[in-house]
Amino acid sequence: MAIGQKGSQKYGLYLVLLLFVVQYALSKYLGLTVENIRIQVENTGFWSPIFYIAIFTAGEFIHLPGIVFVAVGILVYGKLLGFVLVFIASVISISFSFFVVRAIAGKPLSQIERPFFKKILARLDRQPIRVVLVLRLLLFLSPKLNYALALTNVRFRDYLIGSTLGILLPLGGVSLLFDWVLVHLLG
Repeated sequence: MAIGQKGSQKYGLYLVLLLFVVQYALSKYLGLTVENIRIQVENTGFWSPIFYIAIFTAGEFIHLPGIVFVAVGILVYGKLLGFVLVFIASVISISFSFFVVRAIAGKPLSQIERPFFKKILARLDRQPIRVVLVLRLLLFLSPKLNYALALTNVRFRDYLIGSTLGILLPLGGVSLLFDWVLVHLLG
């Protein structure tokens, strides 16, 4: 690796860290809460699904918990339409953050030299879809997972397939849970 590459990778990691700080500050400054998001989504009428997907993507990008947007989607749109919108928004959201982080920081984790991490990343290189799928089953919509995977060699196609398949089961379970809460506890 050339000296200039190492410096630019370090610079990219600093930019990602700065992005984390800015995202956190924005979410606090804007006062984004479940109730505020629900009201905004309901007030948009015809544009509501597009607005919901955009807010979900932006919120997830600034590290608001994805589960908040899943809850809002199910509570506002119901079990079936809510699940479909949440699924679409989830895929768009994880794709958006992957592209932004990859564009800013590149793939610095692919150059890591520590044997422990090289072994982990080698598994990701050998079986990218399976590894991403399992990580999604465990970490669901974690923005940190989006960022970490964007910093590796994983191809977007493999990331997208693994993520899409990996979020189906947890998303289905969480959607049913929120629907049950809506019907039995709030209804």
